[in-house]
Amino acid sequence: MPHPASQDPVVAPGVDPSRPSVARVYDAFLGGKDNYESDRAVVRQILEIAPELPDWTRENRRWLGRVVEWLTREARLTQFLDLGSGLPTAQNTHQLAQQVNPAAKVVYVDNDPAVIAHGRALLVDNDNTFFVPADFTEPEKLLADPIVVDNLDLGRPVGLIQALVLHHLEDYEQTRELVRTYVDALPSGSFLAISHACNPRDGSEAARLSTELEAKFHERFPSLRFRTPAEITPFFDGLEILDPGVVRLYDWWPPGVVLEESPAAGLRAGAGQILYCGLARKP
Repeated sequence: MPHPASQDPVVAPGVDPSRPSVARVYDAFLGGKDNYESDRAVVRQILEIAPELPDWTRENRRWLGRVVEWLTREARLTQFLDLGSGLPTAQNTHQLAQQVNPAAKVVYVDNDPAVIAHGRALLVDNDNTFFVPADFTEPEKLLADPIVVDNLDLGRPVGLIQALVLHHLEDYEQTRELVRTYVDALPSGSFLAISHACNPRDGSEAARLSTELEAKFHERFPSLRFRTPAEITPFFDGLEILDPGVVRLYDWWPPGVVLEESPAAGLRAGAGQILYCGLARKP
């Protein structure tokens, strides 16, 4: 649950605590401390519709953990580019990767002022973790940033992470082109991991719930777009999508892992359909 207002963090330069932020709302859902009343007001409104949402945000972190651990341990990746990384919380990408390989390098990217203030703190005590205060929708500029150029070898495979960020981009074709631009810049053997808000738009309970959530989020974040599985899958065009494919967060497990029952089985109808994900390799 969000923490009380009496414990609000110190306002960092450039942060407007009266306006909700995507990163801080997500932090509030995770039970973090880097959010304000404006963010918690959004959370309370969403919880009236979908009280399970904190479970989904935590599952997104667990999914990220499964992906990064597999990429580091099994695919032997040693470098990651995490776009729209959000506020630091437990089990960040660099922690997950460096638990397996302490030499793994991670570059985080975000342009939220609160994230920038906290992201730079990652540089203090970790020589293999870096932060770029930039807009990930400008890929050519970002990939030419000295922090990226100096710390990632784009001649070797990279793990590109876009967790819960693409649905904040309104134009579908522009979003597909953005993903293609990043993938084209990476060498063979690189991986793309995406998680994305989903609305099946098929008249189901999941569609009804997703539509209601979209409408509520649009009041504060008008560019947010839930997409169907058929719209999410083409983000991986030209890549080899790993099993089990583009699926619900709860149903994604590393290749070779088979569950007898989905962890989402106990959720109410539709609730487990809200977030989809996938992992793919560049041939």
